[in-house]
Amino acid sequence: MSLCSQRKSKISASRKLMLKSLMVAKAKEELEQELLEKEEEKQKYVSERAPPLSTSSFSLAQLQDLCRELHSKIDVVDEERYDIEAKVMLNTREIKDLSIKVLDLRGKFKRPNLRRVRVSADAILHSLLGSKHKVSMDLRANLKSVKKEDTEKQKRPVEDSDWRKNVEAMSGMEGRKKMFDAAKGSAQ
Repeated sequence: MSLCSQRKSKISASRKLMLKSLMVAKAKEELEQELLEKEEEKQKYVSERAPPLSTSSFSLAQLQDLCRELHSKIDVVDEERYDIEAKVMLNTREIKDLSIKVLDLRGKFKRPNLRRVRVSADAILHSLLGSKHKVSMDLRANLKSVKKEDTEKQKRPVEDSDWRKNVEAMSGMEGRKKMFDAAKGSAQ
């Protein structure tokens, strides 16, 4: 008998289920408590940064001064936010570059899983040319139909003549002139 079959779970399935549900309930409680703490911290921060205003006793000039002061504070906060965003973008770019360097040093590259896709010639031309592609590319329709008798007629009978006679006839200047005239005649 193997060691795995000898060891049996000391906890029954119902007990496991009960423990699992208790753990989930505890985690849910802790999550709700964490959310409440974050909300309280947020309220505390806002109350410290922006105390409540009572503008009922302010004159028009005091309200304008208050608005200018608030606008200047908003500008400062926007500048800080922009600086922090720039730092975050710089850090993420550095992290990405460093992770690429680590992969290069390891020598292992993550290759994506490719799948075969059947694409017709029309679809390829349409994707490459877009709306310019109007001609259908049915390649089989453009093929010539060839009958068996036509192919037999095109075959020339093999000459059984002596090749030495042909060499002697083509040797010398007259043979070259014949070849030249034959090439010139077939080109026209």
